[in-house]
Amino acid sequence: MTPADGDAAFLHALGHRVRLLRTRRGMTRRILAAQSGVSERYISAVEVGAGNGSILLLRALARALNIPLDALLQDTPEPPITAAPRRPDYRGRIALIGLRGAGKSTLGRLLAARRGVAFLELDQEVEKAAGLNLAEIMELHGQAGFRRLERSVLDRLIEAHPQAVIAAGGGIVAETATFVRLLQCCLTIWVIATPEQHMQRVIDQGDLRPMRDNRRSMADLRAILASREALYARADLRIDTTGRDEQATIAALLAMIPTPVATDPFGT
Repeated sequence: MTPADGDAAFLHALGHRVRLLRTRRGMTRRILAAQSGVSERYISAVEVGAGNGSILLLRALARALNIPLDALLQDTPEPPITAAPRRPDYRGRIALIGLRGAGKSTLGRLLAARRGVAFLELDQEVEKAAGLNLAEIMELHGQAGFRRLERSVLDRLIEAHPQAVIAAGGGIVAETATFVRLLQCCLTIWVIATPEQHMQRVIDQGDLRPMRDNRRSMADLRAILASREALYARADLRIDTTGRDEQATIAALLAMIPTPVATDPFGT
């Protein structure tokens, strides 16, 4: 391989990593351009392997993606998520993960009611803590600021609620340390639906985030799902909500969740 061939291979690998990291976080090129200060045209060039590799621009991209610069520059696959020891009480908290539109909120409320525990939507708790909505948090603090707050709020909820049902944001799996924390402290369930079902439910909710103003919304949705699939698959359990009504889905979910074991504080 000639030096020119090596450079081309590196630029193509770099472009693939930028595209994977962006889609996994549900960020369009337009959003990434706005948060990094790097032009959408340059990002497009980088993703197809035609960028010039300017280190300053790459650093700006890394900051907007909330990852170390070497995560873009390394010429090796992303390191696998290392399983952390489970907390003894992890089964008391059930965390629902998956892309928006899978049915996490609906299932979460029903499941919490059946189990007699609190239902918590992590994104809503982040908004409460910040006193801002998600769009405002992203605009003022970027991806990095949102993810720091998300981790802080998750830690607080875990310590405050030995038993609860938590609906996590779809992109939480892209933040390794936060996702490991979730896996360590909760029984995690991947709520699955087809891309078409995801899109229709989001449309029914009147919100196309994060695909707003994007004519390639379905293609982007499929790319996000594909980029996160291996991460969502780390969940303890999975349930497909496609074509099922709420009652059928909650019945199937309850059947697969282990019954919590009561503890006797007096050891009798």
